[in-house]
Amino acid sequence: MADVTLQRPQGAAEDWSIPQQWERYSPAEHAMWDHLFERQAGMLPERVVPEFMDGLQMLRMTRPGIPHFDELSERLMKATGWQVIAVPGLVPERVFFEHLANRRFVAGRFIRSPEQRDYLQEPDIFHDVFGHVPLLANPVFADYMQAYGQGGLRAHGFGSLTSLARLYWYTVEFGLIRQGDALKLYGAGIVSSYGESVFALDDSSPNRLGFDLERVMRTHYRIDDFQQTYFVIDSFEDLLRQTVETDFAPLYARLRSEPELSIDAVLPSDRVYTHGTQAYARARAIK
Repeated sequence: MADVTLQRPQGAAEDWSIPQQWERYSPAEHAMWDHLFERQAGMLPERVVPEFMDGLQMLRMTRPGIPHFDELSERLMKATGWQVIAVPGLVPERVFFEHLANRRFVAGRFIRSPEQRDYLQEPDIFHDVFGHVPLLANPVFADYMQAYGQGGLRAHGFGSLTSLARLYWYTVEFGLIRQGDALKLYGAGIVSSYGESVFALDDSSPNRLGFDLERVMRTHYRIDDFQQTYFVIDSFEDLLRQTVETDFAPLYARLRSEPELSIDAVLPSDRVYTHGTQAYARARAIK
């Protein structure tokens, strides 16, 4: 998701795509990718959905060095019809939705510096590719991403992009899933972050609530720290079903008349996995 006021940089095509220029990555940049990959791949197997690890293997992302988008796209096309294209950074909403609706995932081509190893504001290639791309090899999640893009194009006519952005945030970026008796990670913002990969499942601070489409679309989120609330889906199939079977026009109309919900709210109607203490957020607010 991005700001509609962005100006297309010089050298970018009309769809904001640019060459990846893989050959220009330095040994230090490849080493940064390898460091981040090794750190996450070593701690995720017991925490992340198996479909994510399957995607890493299927797409051969376990090989050293920053992945080449052409090679990734070739494997993804065979698996689910998706491809990965490079963009200069954040792109306007309509451009973003059009790419998703046509099974194109946009990814930044730069990689963070050593000083940004644990936090950076703008998503880099590690977040975009390591975090997002493995699940695009899963047919059901791949269909959800396309359905989201198609929904985003329709949402422009309803003036409801804020509500739709919350759905993306709490699923694609920071979603949890229930598998058996355990909660697992699948959101890209979590799986690409060492700290949040632990926090999202182990810390007593955040709320963990059952996914409800309308509830999610009413809920604020934060972009500058660990989340105060995570929403838990039952399955990728159910997430896809709710997305494609919902008539969003009356939903958007209803949302405009309902109060928005604070980032830490827990409602009597919520399915509560964890009623968080919010201790982490309060401690950070004091500093």
